[in-house]
Amino acid sequence: MMFARSQKGMSLLGWMVVLALVAFFASTGFKMFPHYMDYMALEGMITKVETEPSLGVSTVRDFYEHVEKGMTVNGIRDLDLEEALQIKLENNEFFVHLKYEKRESLIENLDLVAKFDKEFRIRAQ
Repeated sequence: MMFARSQKGMSLLGWMVVLALVAFFASTGFKMFPHYMDYMALEGMITKVETEPSLGVSTVRDFYEHVEKGMTVNGIRDLDLEEALQIKLENNEFFVHLKYEKRESLIENLDLVAKFDKEFRIRAQ
């Protein structure tokens, strides 16, 4: 019975492994979280064109300017808008394709990659 009583809980090595795993996943999350927040902000800017007619977005250039202003307000600086966003205006509807990827260095030559690819169909005002 003495043997079973002495084996309560985790050893120091077990705690170190758990701590290392928690630190790894926390580091990964903190590196990728800002990219997902930027994507959600861009998605909100694009859908806002349809829900708020007071923006006065009626041309493709107006749409790009609206998104550029939103990027400035949200502090999104490391994204080439002309490359990441394609906009077409057909039959009073904007067809918007947001497609880009972000990379964050993880360890030496290993990277974390987040790919964002979404199409929107927005009615012009």
